[in-house]
Amino acid sequence: MASESSPLLAYRLLGEEGTALPLNGAGAPGGASARKLSTFLGVVVPTVLSMFSIVVFLRIGFVVGHAGLLQALAMLLVAYFILALTVLSVCAIATNGAVQGGGAYFMISRTLGPEVGGSIGLMFYLANVCGCAVSLLGLVESVLDVFGADATGPSGLRVLPQGYGWNLLYGSLLLGLVGGVCTLGAGLYARASFLTFLLVSGSLASVLISFVAVGPRDIPLTPRPGPNGSSLPPRFGHFTGFNSSTLKDNLGAGYAEDYTTGAMMNFASVFAVLFNGCTGIMAGANMSGELKDPSRAIPLGTIVAVAYTFFVYVLLFFLSSFTCDRTLLQEDYGFFRAISLWPPLVLIGIYATALSASMSSLIGASRILHALARDDLFGVILAPAKVVSQGGNPWAAVLYSWGLVQLVLLAGKLNTLAAVVTVFYLVAYAAVDLSCLSLEWASAPNFRPTFSLFSWHTCLLGVASCLLMMFLISPGAAGGSLLLMGLLAALLTARGGPSSWGYVSQALLFHQVRKYLLRLDVRKDHVKFWRPQLLLLVGNPRGALPLLRLANQLKKGGLYVLGHVTLGDLDSLPSDPVQPQYGAWLSLVDRAQVKAFVDLTLSPSVRQGAQHLLRISGLESGTLLPWGFRSS
Repeated sequence: MASESSPLLAYRLLGEEGTALPLNGAGAPGGASARKLSTFLGVVVPTVLSMFSIVVFLRIGFVVGHAGLLQALAMLLVAYFILALTVLSVCAIATNGAVQGGGAYFMISRTLGPEVGGSIGLMFYLANVCGCAVSLLGLVESVLDVFGADATGPSGLRVLPQGYGWNLLYGSLLLGLVGGVCTLGAGLYARASFLTFLLVSGSLASVLISFVAVGPRDIPLTPRPGPNGSSLPPRFGHFTGFNSSTLKDNLGAGYAEDYTTGAMMNFASVFAVLFNGCTGIMAGANMSGELKDPSRAIPLGTIVAVAYTFFVYVLLFFLSSFTCDRTLLQEDYGFFRAISLWPPLVLIGIYATALSASMSSLIGASRILHALARDDLFGVILAPAKVVSQGGNPWAAVLYSWGLVQLVLLAGKLNTLAAVVTVFYLVAYAAVDLSCLSLEWASAPNFRPTFSLFSWHTCLLGVASCLLMMFLISPGAAGGSLLLMGLLAALLTARGGPSSWGYVSQALLFHQVRKYLLRLDVRKDHVKFWRPQLLLLVGNPRGALPLLRLANQLKKGGLYVLGHVTLGDLDSLPSDPVQPQYGAWLSLVDRAQVKAFVDLTLSPSVRQGAQHLLRISGLESGTLLPWGFRSS
């Protein structure tokens, strides 16, 4: 019989004959061979590429142009502050024991229980699905900026027709390429990601050099239609080189209309786009089933990736503010190509990082979906996602995710999806922080993470920050996501989940009850606050329901204990006959709908048994009600 356990302890599943079977990332045969990715390839590379995504090439100008340098840096600090708090929680949970396939979902569900974990896991899955669509839409946008029929500038080739239908077709074709790589397994994905990492690093290096090496120039902007459909005169943005006047003009905010959507921008909408580009911190954790040593790789790789991306973002913000006027920043989101020493290298970087971010989101989503299906939380709906290849690759979950991404692509615009994706990620991050906070508050003796740079203060601050930013970014999306999470949790509660995972709520209740029991002092008892304390001895529970309910009415908020004496001598018996009976007695309490505790004892006589029950119940001064008692 398979046995579940808590993620707080490293464990194995027992096979039908009691032999230990190691779990791989996909939950399929393959054993340790499926765990072959190192910290760098399995965590650092995918996390860096996911956190850069399309934002690092196509939305730096958008953020700085609308928010200004000061607010842009404030947004970046807030975003990375929230991410850092979540990273601390992830590191604590990951270094406390075995982390199986499913990453964040595994951590949350095995801590908060299947109902909450399953609902948040599904929402985190949807966040990855939408994140994949956002990356693909950004890639389509960047391709059409160069090859589209409406492309501007001297380098525009104008060979690809444009329009909603054509854009959807291009996104679908790119999604097919991404899905093909992910279907072939994590090994091919890791090799493709490393190649992409090299291309992106080279492209970023060329951009940084270009800021210094390129002289001032005028850059043509996308023409806008006039009031009556007439064309307006050509407009230009200006790359001024390092100029203090340019920096001064770019310090303050200048929110304007987004030329890709026509919507008026504000702090919340710009922050949503920026934060969406930084939400890839779980990319390494999502690959937990394929990592050689996830307990070491996840915290180390994630911290390195977060520090590296933060440095690059700050550097690009400063360089853009020093060298580009606000018109260029607001009207040409792909201006890196226009100022580059060799524009094709920037294009390669844009395409590579967008493809990699979409692959990371898709393969992460498939691993979460496979873990959900393997746990059988949603029944037959996700049952096909359990199917894996001979090497343990969950190709069916990849196909599921591919189909959902295809539906999300119908949205058509990158900035349209940014707020929804950001809110979904924030819900998942808040849940990770809440999981770590619960474990820390419960003071569970088996919660001993080797990573110690966290406390309940950081966890609580992480939860509060995520919830606050959710409602600042999009109150509607935040409220809708919480409502969806509540409905999913109610559905899972109605279906029933694996109870053997353990619930941290039970540990929290024990901790609180113990704390307040220690504060009770019998020396301070007073007759004004006396409460009855009843011990009801029941011999035959089959006919005792009316008696149980009568005593329940008599207790009037006092302590009510059901007692039962089993006659016998433990020394002459092969085992304790009392322990197996507790479950049946607790079921009796549930059926009778009474608020009572249960105490059972084994004794040579009823009199001695009653004395034992009085003492172990703490009711020496209480009332003994031996009604209906018959010894067994």
